[in-house]
Amino acid sequence: MDTVMQYAIHHLNFLPEDIVLYAWSIGGFTATWAAMSYPDVSTLVLDASFDDLVPLALKVMPESWRGLVTRTVRQHLNLNNGEQLCKYEGPVLLVRRTKDEIITTVPEDIMSNRGNDLLLKLLQHRYPKIMTEEGIRVVREWLGASTPMEEASVYSRYEVEDDWCLSVLKSYKAEHGGHFPWSVGEDMEPEGRWQLALYLARKHLQNFEATHCTPLPAHEFRLPWSV
Repeated sequence: MDTVMQYAIHHLNFLPEDIVLYAWSIGGFTATWAAMSYPDVSTLVLDASFDDLVPLALKVMPESWRGLVTRTVRQHLNLNNGEQLCKYEGPVLLVRRTKDEIITTVPEDIMSNRGNDLLLKLLQHRYPKIMTEEGIRVVREWLGASTPMEEASVYSRYEVEDDWCLSVLKSYKAEHGGHFPWSVGEDMEPEGRWQLALYLARKHLQNFEATHCTPLPAHEFRLPWSV
């Protein structure tokens, strides 16, 4: 991946800030490495990717091999996408396939999609005062929605005001700068933090009703959101 980035910058004459990284599935590892190593790249889109390879490896191996599998992956194939992602500070969008059969640890269970864990790790790193235990619970509730109608129902139940959320985030950035982690939400009532948690989750994750290997249509591709 380093060779690809060097070629794009030095031979094709792209500026890092003009480069958009898009990766699908296991490609999330090389893309998060590139984003971490070239922090000036414009944005990062991870499609059908995961936070950590270990849970996915364990699901296809005998339970009695748990220790061996964990140790082998950690030492020789440690695809720690979540850890690398948190070292990139630019705009990020995660695309979650609602019928993904590869990066789920329980068949047909959207809550076992490891893309959920990737989102939670990113939000917890960037917005720790918002993503408290209650914030995580609220976002998990939203992640459990498998249809746009169910998503909207959760969003409505917590009375999320998009304009207010954006205003709070813009004000914080103007006063404190954009370097993560942010302390926004530190002195806020729980209801306000819940709104921000859901607002940020929806801005960072896009659902796509498809299985793991279905090509992402052009009309479903969008650039990440930023404050």
